[in-house]
Amino acid sequence: MSLARRLASQSTIIFGARLFGAGLVFVVQALIARLWGAALLGEYLLIVAAVNLISVAMPLGFQTVGAYFAAEYRARAQRRQLLVFMVWAYGHVLGTLALLLVAGYPLLTAIGQSESVLAQHLVPAVLLAFATAMFYVNGALLVGLKHPLAGYVVDSVFRPLIVMGGFLVTTSLAPPAQAFSDMLWLIGVGCALVSLVHFAYVVRIFRAVDDVAPPQSRELGRWWRFAVPWVLIGLATDFFFDIDLLLLSHLLEREELAIFGVCTRIFALASFGVGAVYAVNLPEIFESQANADRHTFLRKVGEANAVASGLSVLLFVVMAVGAPFGLLLFGPSFTAGALPLAVLCLSLVVRSVTGPASLVLSIHDRPYASLPALGLGMLTLVAGNALLVPPFGLMGASLAALVAITAWSAGLWVTAFKLAGLDVSILQWFRARRAAQLAAG
Repeated sequence: MSLARRLASQSTIIFGARLFGAGLVFVVQALIARLWGAALLGEYLLIVAAVNLISVAMPLGFQTVGAYFAAEYRARAQRRQLLVFMVWAYGHVLGTLALLLVAGYPLLTAIGQSESVLAQHLVPAVLLAFATAMFYVNGALLVGLKHPLAGYVVDSVFRPLIVMGGFLVTTSLAPPAQAFSDMLWLIGVGCALVSLVHFAYVVRIFRAVDDVAPPQSRELGRWWRFAVPWVLIGLATDFFFDIDLLLLSHLLEREELAIFGVCTRIFALASFGVGAVYAVNLPEIFESQANADRHTFLRKVGEANAVASGLSVLLFVVMAVGAPFGLLLFGPSFTAGALPLAVLCLSLVVRSVTGPASLVLSIHDRPYASLPALGLGMLTLVAGNALLVPPFGLMGASLAALVAITAWSAGLWVTAFKLAGLDVSILQWFRARRAAQLAAG
């Protein structure tokens, strides 16, 4: 089977699992909007955004580079080295969990957020953040160990099932406000338990790694050099819209925030489908770089870009046509988000065309070089929200996000081209195919 077909096949399975799970979550969100009100849905989405941002910080960046180092140590038969990496990664999660439980509320009080929705539900939110962080680390390691389906499917399916179960159990037993609190507790505890089972599976796969080569010295500094910038990179890219929701909470009413929040969740699903294309191919990309095989590296990145770009265009068309009908499930007022959602999906095309520049910079030991472009994107977002949201509302928020993502994607491509000497955009794939056709003809 060709690489492109394998990528499309495995990505389809991963995306299908994500679609199933997201469908359950969307049903829950629609029911919350219908039965508990759009304002309470807005509160729920703010908690989810805060949990996502906390969870991505808990492993201190080790989840973002876990796939890379797991693939490297598996290829080099260095199981003991991988074990040390895993101890550090999971140790960070446990350490920050304890810190949050002890100092979380005093910190919120110190910054004037003692009455915020996060402060009111801090413990279940921290448990959910712990579970999410575990899923991130588990998934990254499994991707690097060539088990991407196990890495993604558990989180994609079981967590939404717990969310659905929590809602169904609590909504019939208490008024909305109390049911909301009880649901968060059930979700937090349930997801934490599932994440531990997922961790046990990681340990099982880890034991199958060969242990021939001796551990390398001074690897800890290398891990931190890669991981620290990826905390910021991950926050600014994978959790871009969680930051955006928190920024918009001061510019939009709770009902409008709920509409935009639903749009960003739908966008996140589409973005996951595109990201799965790269995730499936990560081990081969890492191995080709480790073997100094530049030609294979560029070919595999180019083919992944081509599949991702085609999928992005398809998803944009699907969203443009189907968004009004999907948003109607949340209530008639939510159809106002149809056009803003289509605008958001244009950014998927931009990201796929420009390629995985941040990844390439990290592979070439230049992870910090990504930060200026990402900083430009975040500044563009803040400025765009301030200028466009007051006069244009939801559409202004979508346009600000599109401009910001375009700015950071272009900046990353230029940075990778100048520092690593690599064109990781889809253009190099077209040029390579053209050159091959001319050579064959």
